[in-house]
Amino acid sequence: MRIARRFHGPPDSGNGGYVAGLVARALGDVGCTVTLHQPPPLDRALDLRISPTGAELFEGERLIASAVPAELELDVPAPPDFESARAAQDRFVGHYRHRFPSCFVCGPERAPGEGLAIYAGELDGRVAATWTPAADLALPDGTVRSEFLWAALDCPGYFAVEEAAGLALLGRMTAILDRTARAGEPLIVTGWAIESLGRKHHVGTALHDRAGRLVGRARSTWITVA
Repeated sequence: MRIARRFHGPPDSGNGGYVAGLVARALGDVGCTVTLHQPPPLDRALDLRISPTGAELFEGERLIASAVPAELELDVPAPPDFESARAAQDRFVGHYRHRFPSCFVCGPERAPGEGLAIYAGELDGRVAATWTPAADLALPDGTVRSEFLWAALDCPGYFAVEEAAGLALLGRMTAILDRTARAGEPLIVTGWAIESLGRKHHVGTALHDRAGRLVGRARSTWITVA
Protein backbone atom coordinates (compact mmCIF):
# COMPACT_ATOMS: atom_id res chain seq x y z
CA MET A 1 0.00 0.00 0.00
CA ARG A 2 1.12 3.56 -0.69
CA ILE A 3 -0.52 6.78 0.46
CA ALA A 4 -0.35 9.15 -2.50
CA ARG A 5 0.66 12.74 -1.78
CA ARG A 6 -2.72 13.96 -3.02
CA PHE A 7 -4.26 12.52 0.15
CA HIS A 8 -2.17 14.38 2.71
CA GLY A 9 -3.52 16.20 5.74
CA PRO A 10 -0.42 17.85 7.20
CA PRO A 11 1.97 18.49 4.32
CA ASP A 12 4.13 15.43 4.98
CA SER A 13 1.63 12.82 6.20
CA GLY A 14 -1.63 11.23 5.13
CA ASN A 15 -5.00 12.62 6.10
CA GLY A 16 -6.00 10.69 9.21
CA GLY A 17 -9.55 9.87 8.20
CA TYR A 18 -8.53 8.73 4.74
CA VAL A 19 -5.80 6.44 6.10
CA ALA A 20 -8.16 5.10 8.78
CA GLY A 21 -10.67 4.31 6.06
CA LEU A 22 -8.07 2.42 4.02
CA VAL A 23 -7.19 0.24 7.00
CA ALA A 24 -10.87 -0.23 7.91
CA ARG A 25 -11.63 -1.38 4.36
CA ALA A 26 -9.31 -4.34 4.92
CA LEU A 27 -11.79 -5.56 7.55
CA GLY A 28 -14.66 -5.51 5.08
CA ASP A 29 -16.04 -2.05 5.91
CA VAL A 30 -17.59 -3.26 9.16
CA GLY A 31 -17.75 -0.80 12.01
CA CYS A 32 -14.30 -0.51 13.50
CA THR A 33 -11.93 1.58 15.59
CA VAL A 34 -8.72 2.75 13.96
CA THR A 35 -5.84 4.07 16.04
CA LEU A 36 -3.12 6.16 14.41
CA HIS A 37 0.18 5.45 16.16
CA GLN A 38 2.42 7.56 13.90
CA PRO A 39 1.83 10.19 11.20
CA PRO A 40 1.14 8.10 8.06
CA PRO A 41 4.05 8.60 5.62
CA LEU A 42 3.46 9.58 2.00
CA ASP A 43 4.67 7.84 -1.14
CA ARG A 44 6.37 5.00 0.72
CA ALA A 45 5.80 1.25 0.62
CA LEU A 46 3.60 0.23 3.56
CA ASP A 47 2.67 -3.26 4.68
CA LEU A 48 -0.96 -3.97 5.60
CA ARG A 49 -1.15 -7.07 7.79
CA ILE A 50 -4.54 -8.67 8.39
CA SER A 51 -5.23 -11.13 11.20
CA PRO A 52 -8.35 -12.79 12.64
CA THR A 53 -8.56 -9.98 15.21
CA GLY A 54 -7.92 -6.91 13.08
CA ALA A 55 -5.47 -5.16 10.76
CA GLU A 56 -2.19 -3.31 11.20
CA LEU A 57 -0.34 -0.95 8.88
CA PHE A 58 3.46 -0.94 9.09
CA GLU A 59 6.36 0.89 7.53
CA GLY A 60 9.05 -1.75 7.97
CA GLU A 61 8.54 -2.75 11.60
CA ARG A 62 7.18 0.64 12.64
CA LEU A 63 3.46 0.46 13.45
CA ILE A 64 1.55 3.26 11.72
CA ALA A 65 -2.09 2.34 12.35
CA SER A 66 -4.18 -0.50 13.76
CA ALA A 67 -7.85 -1.41 13.42
CA VAL A 68 -10.24 -3.68 15.30
CA PRO A 69 -13.96 -4.32 14.71
CA ALA A 70 -16.09 -2.20 17.02
CA GLU A 71 -19.59 -1.04 17.78
CA LEU A 72 -20.37 2.66 18.09
CA GLU A 73 -22.58 4.33 20.67
CA LEU A 74 -23.22 7.87 19.48
CA ASP A 75 -26.20 10.16 19.74
CA VAL A 76 -26.41 11.71 16.28
CA PRO A 77 -28.35 15.00 16.14
CA ALA A 78 -30.81 15.52 13.32
CA PRO A 79 -29.07 17.27 10.44
CA PRO A 80 -29.76 20.85 9.39
CA ASP A 81 -31.48 21.35 6.07
CA PHE A 82 -29.25 21.39 3.03
CA GLU A 83 -29.41 25.13 2.43
CA SER A 84 -28.52 25.94 6.05
CA ALA A 85 -25.55 23.57 5.89
CA ARG A 86 -24.40 25.19 2.66
CA ALA A 87 -24.70 28.67 4.14
CA ALA A 88 -22.62 27.59 7.17
CA GLN A 89 -19.62 27.12 4.86
CA ASP A 90 -19.24 30.91 4.70
CA ARG A 91 -18.41 30.76 8.44
CA PHE A 92 -15.64 28.17 8.06
CA VAL A 93 -12.76 29.50 10.17
CA GLY A 94 -10.28 27.79 7.86
CA HIS A 95 -10.97 30.43 5.21
CA TYR A 96 -8.83 32.84 7.24
CA ARG A 97 -7.09 30.63 9.86
CA HIS A 98 -6.02 27.13 8.84
CA ARG A 99 -3.13 25.11 10.25
CA PHE A 100 -2.95 22.77 7.25
CA PRO A 101 -4.42 24.76 4.36
CA SER A 102 -3.59 22.12 1.74
CA CYS A 103 -5.37 19.28 3.60
CA PHE A 104 -7.14 16.86 1.23
CA VAL A 105 -10.44 17.13 3.10
CA CYS A 106 -10.71 20.73 4.27
CA GLY A 107 -7.85 22.71 2.75
CA PRO A 108 -8.96 25.92 1.02
CA GLU A 109 -5.70 26.08 -0.95
CA ARG A 110 -6.59 22.97 -2.95
CA ALA A 111 -7.38 23.48 -6.63
CA PRO A 112 -10.97 22.65 -7.62
CA GLY A 113 -11.43 18.89 -7.80
CA GLU A 114 -8.13 18.16 -6.00
CA GLY A 115 -9.63 17.85 -2.52
CA LEU A 116 -13.01 17.23 -0.91
CA ALA A 117 -13.56 20.95 -0.15
CA ILE A 118 -15.54 20.27 3.03
CA TYR A 119 -15.60 23.63 4.80
CA ALA A 120 -17.62 23.08 7.98
CA GLY A 121 -18.72 26.33 9.59
CA GLU A 122 -20.58 27.14 12.79
CA LEU A 123 -24.30 26.39 12.90
CA ASP A 124 -26.33 26.30 16.12
CA GLY A 125 -23.53 25.04 18.38
CA ARG A 126 -21.96 22.62 15.89
CA VAL A 127 -20.37 22.84 12.46
CA ALA A 128 -21.92 21.92 9.15
CA ALA A 129 -21.17 21.83 5.43
CA THR A 130 -22.31 20.17 2.25
CA TRP A 131 -20.35 17.75 0.09
CA THR A 132 -21.07 16.23 -3.30
CA PRO A 133 -18.59 13.38 -4.00
CA ALA A 134 -16.88 13.60 -7.39
CA ALA A 135 -16.82 10.75 -9.88
CA ASP A 136 -13.10 10.06 -9.38
CA LEU A 137 -13.83 9.04 -5.76
CA ALA A 138 -16.15 6.22 -6.81
CA LEU A 139 -15.90 2.58 -7.82
CA PRO A 140 -16.96 1.57 -11.36
CA ASP A 141 -20.54 1.06 -10.15
CA GLY A 142 -20.71 4.70 -8.99
CA THR A 143 -20.58 4.08 -5.23
CA VAL A 144 -18.12 6.24 -3.31
CA ARG A 145 -15.11 4.35 -1.99
CA SER A 146 -15.43 3.91 1.76
CA GLU A 147 -12.09 5.57 2.59
CA PHE A 148 -13.46 8.85 1.22
CA LEU A 149 -16.53 8.61 3.46
CA TRP A 150 -14.17 8.10 6.42
CA ALA A 151 -12.19 11.13 5.24
CA ALA A 152 -15.35 13.24 5.08
CA LEU A 153 -16.12 12.21 8.68
CA ASP A 154 -12.69 13.36 9.85
CA CYS A 155 -11.92 17.08 9.64
CA PRO A 156 -15.37 18.51 10.50
CA GLY A 157 -14.90 17.05 13.98
CA TYR A 158 -11.70 19.01 14.45
CA PHE A 159 -13.38 22.28 13.52
CA ALA A 160 -16.04 21.61 16.16
CA VAL A 161 -13.26 21.87 18.81
CA GLU A 162 -10.65 23.92 16.92
CA GLU A 163 -10.57 26.79 19.38
CA ALA A 164 -10.01 24.49 22.39
CA ALA A 165 -7.73 22.00 20.62
CA GLY A 166 -5.26 24.33 18.92
CA LEU A 167 -2.81 22.38 16.78
CA ALA A 168 -4.14 18.83 17.01
CA LEU A 169 -3.96 15.55 15.12
CA LEU A 170 -6.41 12.69 14.81
CA GLY A 171 -5.54 9.95 17.27
CA ARG A 172 -8.43 7.49 17.08
CA MET A 173 -11.61 7.14 15.04
CA THR A 174 -14.53 4.75 15.35
CA ALA A 175 -16.90 4.84 12.39
CA ILE A 176 -19.97 3.07 11.07
CA LEU A 177 -21.08 3.43 7.45
CA ASP A 178 -24.84 3.00 7.43
CA ARG A 179 -25.18 2.84 3.67
CA THR A 180 -23.28 3.56 0.50
CA ALA A 181 -23.25 6.97 -1.17
CA ARG A 182 -23.06 7.64 -4.88
CA ALA A 183 -20.89 10.03 -6.85
CA GLY A 184 -22.87 13.19 -7.52
CA GLU A 185 -25.15 12.67 -4.49
CA PRO A 186 -25.43 15.83 -2.34
CA LEU A 187 -24.65 15.13 1.32
CA ILE A 188 -24.83 17.08 4.58
CA VAL A 189 -21.80 16.90 6.89
CA THR A 190 -21.98 17.80 10.59
CA GLY A 191 -19.55 17.82 13.50
CA TRP A 192 -20.01 18.51 17.19
CA ALA A 193 -17.98 18.57 20.39
CA ILE A 194 -18.54 15.84 22.98
CA GLU A 195 -15.94 16.69 25.64
CA SER A 196 -12.39 17.94 26.06
CA LEU A 197 -10.14 16.39 28.70
CA GLY A 198 -6.72 17.99 28.81
CA ARG A 199 -5.01 17.36 25.47
CA LYS A 200 -7.74 14.96 24.27
CA HIS A 201 -10.82 16.25 22.46
CA HIS A 202 -13.72 13.91 21.72
CA VAL A 203 -16.02 14.75 18.83
CA GLY A 204 -18.86 13.30 16.80
CA THR A 205 -19.42 13.62 13.06
CA ALA A 206 -22.11 12.43 10.67
CA LEU A 207 -23.04 12.27 7.00
CA HIS A 208 -26.69 12.53 5.95
CA ASP A 209 -28.32 12.64 2.55
CA ARG A 210 -30.42 15.59 1.48
CA ALA A 211 -33.56 13.94 2.85
CA GLY A 212 -31.94 13.59 6.28
CA ARG A 213 -31.19 9.85 6.11
CA LEU A 214 -28.00 8.76 7.84
CA VAL A 215 -25.10 7.69 5.61
CA GLY A 216 -22.29 7.39 8.17
CA ARG A 217 -21.23 8.45 11.67
CA ALA A 218 -18.07 8.56 13.72
CA ARG A 219 -16.66 9.35 17.12
CA SER A 220 -13.08 10.58 17.09
CA THR A 221 -10.36 11.68 19.47
CA TRP A 222 -8.13 14.60 18.52
CA ILE A 223 -4.91 15.15 20.46
CA THR A 224 -3.38 18.59 20.96
CA VAL A 225 0.27 18.53 19.94
CA ALA A 226 1.24 22.18 20.46
